[in-house]
Amino acid sequence: MSSQKERMLRGELYNPLDTQLCAERRHARLLFQALNNTTEDQKAERGPRSGSLRDRILKELIPAAGANLWLEPPFYCDYGTNITLGDRVYFNFNCVILDVAPVTIGSDVLFGPAVHIYTAAHPLTAAERRSGLEFGKPVTIGDEVWIGGGVMICPGVQIGARSVIGAGSVVTKDIPEDVLAVGNPCRVIRSL
Repeated sequence: MSSQKERMLRGELYNPLDTQLCAERRHARLLFQALNNTTEDQKAERGPRSGSLRDRILKELIPAAGANLWLEPPFYCDYGTNITLGDRVYFNFNCVILDVAPVTIGSDVLFGPAVHIYTAAHPLTAAERRSGLEFGKPVTIGDEVWIGGGVMICPGVQIGARSVIGAGSVVTKDIPEDVLAVGNPCRVIRSL
């Protein structure tokens, strides 16, 4: 028999009120609240362990982050442990990642302010939604992508390497490599 966490990570219907999942979300919230309450002085302050206070919090919140992660608080996520980041990823202020399914982000990716990445989804029929069960679909973003401010990335989307997503776009479908895509819904307007 699978745990609710295993079901969640496989993209199956799962109970988000499961004790283990609630505890893991609570732990993530405590970490991102601590991160969001740090000051600019603490960004550079070095403690007895290696790295600044922000670095140490980020390492625990997102253990699969590559080198030189730069994240401007505030930042919010469901778990953090389902996020994998390449090297030199930059998140501007007020980004949100709902990581009930894996979120994989390549290297040299830039996120504008208020970008939201959603993997969480709910059944379409009201009867199924009343059950309280939900599911997730993974999101993948390739290397050297630039995501403009206020973009929403929906569950199950893949964005190809070196593409640019224009500010305010709602990405509902996959975007290929090396394109500029904008709008609601987001669509390719030209090759790069």
